[in-house]
Amino acid sequence: MPINIEKYKGKKAKDFNILTYLYQLYATHIVFYLFTVPFYKIKYSNNKGIDRKKQYIYAPNHISYLDVFMMGRVFDLPVAFMAKKELFENSAYVAKNISRLGAFPVNREKLEKSTIKTASEVLKTKFNLCIFPQGGIRKNKQIENVNPGFIFFAKLGKRDILPIGITGAETYNWDIFKRRRVDVKVGTPISYLKSDEEILQEWKEQIAQLTGYKIVR
Repeated sequence: MPINIEKYKGKKAKDFNILTYLYQLYATHIVFYLFTVPFYKIKYSNNKGIDRKKQYIYAPNHISYLDVFMMGRVFDLPVAFMAKKELFENSAYVAKNISRLGAFPVNREKLEKSTIKTASEVLKTKFNLCIFPQGGIRKNKQIENVNPGFIFFAKLGKRDILPIGITGAETYNWDIFKRRRVDVKVGTPISYLKSDEEILQEWKEQIAQLTGYKIVR
C-alpha cells in the first residue's frame, strides 16, 4: 500500500525542537552506539575547533546509511537532514522514525517547493542542516556527480558550509572479531559569500583531502 509522505514534507520551525534533539541523542548515543560498537571503531577528528554557537550546512560525502547517525554524533549538536523521498515511501515505520530524527523528504530528480519551504524553516532554528551533495550513497571512492543544491541553501540561510569526510564504511562489517576503523574528519568552513564555482571546487578539494578519494571531472 503506497505511503502518503505529504505530512512529512511541510515541517515548520517548531517541529525542529528539543524533543527532536533529545531523540537524536537517544538514537545516536544509545541505539547507534550499541549497534556499531561490536563491528566498528569510529574516530571523529578535527571536530573541536568549530564555533559551536554558529549554525552550518553540514556537507559530508555519502558512503552508507550509517552517515546520518555519525552526523548526529560528530558535534553532538542538533541536526536536520535532507533524505531521499524513497526512504519515506517504502516503510511507514522508517518514515515515522527518520522524521522524528529530524529528516524530511527530498526529490533527488528535481527541487520541489516543499523542500525549499521546509529547509527555510530549518534555517530559522538552531538546527544545523545536513545535505549530502552527492545525493545517493557512493561507494566507489570517487568524488563525482555533485549536486550544487547545498550551495543554494547555504546562501539562502547565510550559513557557511562545513565539509565532512567519511571513510571506512564503504561496505558493511558484520565480523565482531575484526572491528573496522571508520574515520569522520571535519574540514574547514567554506564561506557562503564565495561564488558558487569557488564553493563547489573547494568542497571537492577538501573532501578529497579528508578522504583520499579521487575527484572525477
